[in-house]
Amino acid sequence: MDGILPLWKERGMTSHDSVFKVRKILKMKKVGHTGTLDPNVDGVLPICLGKATKLVELLMDKTKVYTGEITLGFATTTEDLDGEVIAEKVLPSAFTDTEIQKMMDELTGHIVQIPPMFSAIKVKGKRLYEYAREGIEVERPEHPVFVHSFKLMGTSRFVEGKQVFAFEITCGKGTYVRTLASDLGKKLGVPATMTSLTRKASTPFSRGDCLTLSDLAKAVEVEDYSWLVPIESAMSAYPEWHLPIEDKNLVKLVENGSVLEINTLPPSLRSQLPVTAYIDGKLKALYDVHPSKDGKIKPSKMF
Repeated sequence: MDGILPLWKERGMTSHDSVFKVRKILKMKKVGHTGTLDPNVDGVLPICLGKATKLVELLMDKTKVYTGEITLGFATTTEDLDGEVIAEKVLPSAFTDTEIQKMMDELTGHIVQIPPMFSAIKVKGKRLYEYAREGIEVERPEHPVFVHSFKLMGTSRFVEGKQVFAFEITCGKGTYVRTLASDLGKKLGVPATMTSLTRKASTPFSRGDCLTLSDLAKAVEVEDYSWLVPIESAMSAYPEWHLPIEDKNLVKLVENGSVLEINTLPPSLRSQLPVTAYIDGKLKALYDVHPSKDGKIKPSKMF
């Protein structure tokens, strides 16, 4: 089975738990997820099956949309509710929506984050969360990310010296949303914690496209595989290069993943790389600019 399962990961399980359960339901080994969601986060988690596991990196690079909640007035070791409280401050009054949105706007565009100690980034061959569990604080590398938008949603609540409000964020690969919450608090001059998070969309999938693990089990039981998204559909955002079947030499070169002259492409596609290469209607490769040879293209993925 080759394709993508748009899974709605429920809270209380890790992304690896989800992959394990999908393997068991589908009785197949070649299964991979496209970007970790913490156990206390629910939402869209595209799962790649069979040959589609070659798409994992490509899908991880896509834009994500999250909704959630931030609480001003306390901070934790993990920047969410999983950690221990390390700072508290009673807010004398609530911030206005304008004040909060102004600071959110300052956290958009190309920004640099310092990853939380409880994260999977490696420093000197060791995961940061491993240092954190040992009580060791290490210098963390700066982490450039891109935030398309960071918006206040609805009306905030002010309860017992704490302010709670909903947010929506659209961001690129590797963005730590809980760190954004913490950094927003710093800009406002108060401790802050991300107290809820849902991944609403992971391009090209949204909530309406997804199945839960329970949905998947029921579908498989009645041999319904209509949920399976073909590899070609997941690659539809890329321009298509349909090779002329009569050019047997070119067909063979592409089938073998050969490096080609950029002029091999039709003129209209030469400025649109990467492009998907199709032979007789079947996806064979994703061709992109050669990283070191001018005027050349090479496959970044073969199917």
